[in-house]
Amino acid sequence: MTPRRERIEQAVRHLRRADPVLKAVIRQVGPCQMRLRRDRFVTLVRSIVGQQVYGHAARSIFARLNEAVAPARLSAESLSGLSIESLRSVGLSRQKAAYLHDLSAKTLSGEVRLNRLGRLPDEGVIAELTQVKGIGRWTAEMLLIFSLGRLDVLPCDDLGVRGALRNLYKLDELPNRKTCETLAQPWRPYASIASWYCWRSHDL
Repeated sequence: MTPRRERIEQAVRHLRRADPVLKAVIRQVGPCQMRLRRDRFVTLVRSIVGQQVYGHAARSIFARLNEAVAPARLSAESLSGLSIESLRSVGLSRQKAAYLHDLSAKTLSGEVRLNRLGRLPDEGVIAELTQVKGIGRWTAEMLLIFSLGRLDVLPCDDLGVRGALRNLYKLDELPNRKTCETLAQPWRPYASIASWYCWRSHDL
């Protein structure tokens, strides 16, 4: 068993003990199957493409974007070679095309150093990434969870997590940040794993 898998299993044991509501979700969902996306640049591109777009449409645009840079792989170099109009032709808005150009430019210039993110604390990663137009706290938190594998990130702005908290804890409305943080206090230091179970709870 890998060290990360051991830590995830330790997290699940903690969550079962700490939160009876989440314990019921874990029993129904089963083992945590969170997988890391190692390519940080591609993870950010995917997040920008997916902003305010339904899943199937986002996947289609992302696939066409990969085709547009072929035979090269998706990278800051290959993406910077596409014009705004070329990016729009795959289904991106002009605004998102500009965001991808800004991400590529700042990555290539070293203003945003994706290769050093692993050495930064969570808030340092967020500060580094939010220099890019179109990347806010939520996008940075998704990278912390799904690319860097940080285990204690609570994405309070995520509608999936907030909706799960409303449903699971029988709230009258979507919780605000303060309520999210209060409900999640027993999850610490494994809020990322608890959030994954919140997302999966919508499939039950």
